[in-house]
Amino acid sequence: MAVSAARQAAFAVLLRVERESAFAVELLHSSLLDDLSPADRNLTTEIVMGVLRWRSVLDQTIARLSFTPFRKLDLEVVTALRMGVYQKQFLSKIPAHAAVNETVELVKLAKKTSAAGLANAVMRKVKRDVHPTADASGAGQLAASMAHPRWLVERWEAALGLEIATQICKYDQRVPHTALRLSSAEDEAELAREGIQLAPGALMKSARVVTSGDVAATELVRGARVAIQDEGSQLVAALVGEGKRVLDCCAAPGGKTSALATRLPEAEIFAAELYPHRARLLRRMAAHANVHVITADAVALPFADEFDRVLADVPCSGTGTLARNPEIKWRLRPEDLSHLQSRQKAILSAAMRHVAAGGRLVYSTCSLEPEENEEVVNACLRANAEFSLVPVEKELVRLQQQKDLVWDDIRGLVRGEFLRTVPGIHPCDGFFAAILEKK
Repeated sequence: MAVSAARQAAFAVLLRVERESAFAVELLHSSLLDDLSPADRNLTTEIVMGVLRWRSVLDQTIARLSFTPFRKLDLEVVTALRMGVYQKQFLSKIPAHAAVNETVELVKLAKKTSAAGLANAVMRKVKRDVHPTADASGAGQLAASMAHPRWLVERWEAALGLEIATQICKYDQRVPHTALRLSSAEDEAELAREGIQLAPGALMKSARVVTSGDVAATELVRGARVAIQDEGSQLVAALVGEGKRVLDCCAAPGGKTSALATRLPEAEIFAAELYPHRARLLRRMAAHANVHVITADAVALPFADEFDRVLADVPCSGTGTLARNPEIKWRLRPEDLSHLQSRQKAILSAAMRHVAAGGRLVYSTCSLEPEENEEVVNACLRANAEFSLVPVEKELVRLQQQKDLVWDDIRGLVRGEFLRTVPGIHPCDGFFAAILEKK
């Protein structure tokens, strides 16, 4: 029996995610899937993302049913079993015999023939349609049932309470909706002609939520004329406000840069990116006449204090984006937060040097962790008396009055002086933003 093209592609993607610390979303939009039909691409995506979301739960099942200790199983065997268990437990439309047989064949295809019997035995013992449910009786049980690292859930429970931690975990385990940022009614009409059905965004007037159709395959998206961009990310870009000279310090892949260029067509925008290959992506995703892309380190940019608006959307843990990037939760370690914080402080301190007198800087992350958010901002403010915090609620009210922000509960978006969106509570990924003003 031959292994289907969709499962072979999913197997290849999952192995690269494990071996190369690659990101699944990028691989699922790479040439690895070019030869697949739309149906096969959908199945590949479903298996890859499902396995990554539920990995610890799948591993518990494998360990319980395997006659070989889990730690002794080769990565290829574990990956094939994770795929098979996920299909049998979560995908009711996949026939049980197909899940069993193709798992065994994948093991053989990976030249692990000696483990074919084990794979067959495990798969035949897996029960159909077993769906974990959130258990809010404690962080440990919640982490186990909702496939999250315990240390991370315990942090959320301590900072936000068990109820909100439960909502975050539930959100992370669902397929998030696809949000677009439109710049014109003509774009929406063209998408409709290509069979894409849209609904209004919940946060931003410019946002639309895809309800039907493969928007990634449309000419508008493939040509970067319409951006796939989370509504929280769109809101952060809107907080930058208006300026004539704008600097985006860590700009790739380009969603916020493009949003700034669309909102401020008369502004001169400089977008910096450290890595050349990501700078090339940035040029494609933010191909506006008023955007100048440079390849440079954010802590050593070749500019003076000449920008009236600066965006420092810094590299972070990404714990607010686990629904879209589930592999992050299996890679991240508690000690990583202090390493990230050091880099974030350096970038923010450097970005402050480029703000003109009376100008503003927006610091943002897609992290839920205070070490990367409030602690970074407060440390840099203590070190630079020229800057002060601008209450974010005031700016949200401004955006609401301008009809850019359509979300009613502004207070719910604010924590202290900062923007704070929470997955499962707000209709978007988790974002943090602070607005700093130079005297």
